[in-house]
Amino acid sequence: MDALHKTYMPSKKRHSNIVPFKFDTPSPDDMVTTGLKSSINLRKEVQIKDSVDATGKKLMDSGILQTEKDTSMDPSTSAGVDKLGGTSSSVLSSNQHVTPILDHELQHLSLESKPKSSKPKIKKPASISEYKPEPWMLQSDDQEIRRQINLAVVGHVDSGKSTLCGRLLHALGLISKKQMHKYEKEAKEKGKGSFAYAWAMDEGPDERERGITMTVAVKYFDTEKYHVVLLDSPGHKDFVPNMISGATQADAAVLVVDASIGSFEAGMGVNGIGQTKEHSQLIRSFGVENLIVAVNKMDMVEYSKDRFNFVKSQLGIFLRSCGFKDSSITWVPLSAMANENLMTTASDSRLLSWYNGNCLLKSIDSLPPPQRDVSRPLRLPICDVIASITLGQMAFCGKVEAGGIRTGSKVLVMPSGDLATVKTIERDSSSCNLARAGDNIAVGLQGMDPSHLVSGGVICHPDFPVHVASRLELKILVLEITTPILVGLQFELHIHHARVSASLVKILSLLDQKTGKASKKMPRLLTTRQAAVVEVKLDKEVCVEEFSALKALGRVFLRSRGNTVAVGIVTRILDEA
Repeated sequence: MDALHKTYMPSKKRHSNIVPFKFDTPSPDDMVTTGLKSSINLRKEVQIKDSVDATGKKLMDSGILQTEKDTSMDPSTSAGVDKLGGTSSSVLSSNQHVTPILDHELQHLSLESKPKSSKPKIKKPASISEYKPEPWMLQSDDQEIRRQINLAVVGHVDSGKSTLCGRLLHALGLISKKQMHKYEKEAKEKGKGSFAYAWAMDEGPDERERGITMTVAVKYFDTEKYHVVLLDSPGHKDFVPNMISGATQADAAVLVVDASIGSFEAGMGVNGIGQTKEHSQLIRSFGVENLIVAVNKMDMVEYSKDRFNFVKSQLGIFLRSCGFKDSSITWVPLSAMANENLMTTASDSRLLSWYNGNCLLKSIDSLPPPQRDVSRPLRLPICDVIASITLGQMAFCGKVEAGGIRTGSKVLVMPSGDLATVKTIERDSSSCNLARAGDNIAVGLQGMDPSHLVSGGVICHPDFPVHVASRLELKILVLEITTPILVGLQFELHIHHARVSASLVKILSLLDQKTGKASKKMPRLLTTRQAAVVEVKLDKEVCVEEFSALKALGRVFLRSRGNTVAVGIVTRILDEA
């Protein structure tokens, strides 16, 4: 702009001491005016020419900056031109350089207040093979003596799950006598005296009023070998989605069954599928291999060995069909209300006469240690968005599935694509500097839009973002259903903590369950216990990984009309954001 100004100003103006006003950058009007003209001329590819007309008017460039020079102008002006560039062509070359820049800037201007697409530009995932874990992830310098194990407590409604958990915590001294007395008093006042121990877990007013668990209650206790994260899951059919969200974090499980006459049969679904069966199928689909079957309420059947063996034989057949190995199942007869065989070896003579195995607590200690994957990039599914005094308003809780996280580090929040800073980390309500794969933590973030922090999202490494997809290829196993599954079926798909509406687009092939190979291409429908490869379309994008890459983010559950109709894994991501 300085060069042009000097070139075309009369010499008397140019030699004055007053410095002409100029913008630091081209003004909006200049950019729009010059840019519009240049874009038209560049598109038409007008050849730039120098021409002088009869009146002495000179066209200096391609219509971008036209300057008229009167014949009466001081002749010294032309000398000034020669000083600057020698000839008019040198000025032309300078103008040609400015023109494309202005035009380029104009092309990127938008008069709209919002960009055309509100979708964030999500970084394409780098190859996992390029990832190298940092030294702090591999070191165990946080002085943890016991290894953590996440233990889901599942089973049919009213089988005594919450009472079992409450009794165990009380026996371990984690519930004070004063607090226990308060629970007993409140339970009696509401005519539910037997629910006193359950209220140690079911603290919500709705849960206490209805006498059932609605959400997953989380408690902690230590054994000789493990730091146990106890996940008390809902057993009622209406709250299976909550059970899925919580128990998907489990390393092992305690399946609680009611030994009393009629109750066990109800859980096994004599008249339709019961939650004992459904929960068994689900936890196996979560990847849980080690199972403790707590045969509860044995006092109701006089600690009968025959009844225990009946339960074991009936349920054992079904568990094997789900994929559990006999060597991975531990059977423990007990009574939570009578505190029999929970903390110490059985004391009742009727039980002692035929059972000499471990109590529940020792059975937990006998579980093999879970495998942790710290050699992969950070993957932390968001279980729940919370707010607390110590963590702030932008906080969430969840289990670190892979990699590690520490305070002060940058993380990527998906699917929004926001970059945030880890402000604080809490484990078991205590502040800590870092967490690794397997840890259940609460994290406070800063530097992002709070509305983008949602349950079902995933916190990940900035350079290795999680996949975000809306169309998936799944390998599924159909459970016990009454209506065949057809193409077009609308259902709810659960994947880690995400829950999204979806539809069945194609049934690609049936699979032979023994060999795993395709036995029939494009079948018309699917029925009970069939395995198949299907294609599904999701109503909105979710964070997902292929099962072969990360199991925790590659397991899916299909639910329709209040029932789980199929379980499966993600074999291929078809439509990625």
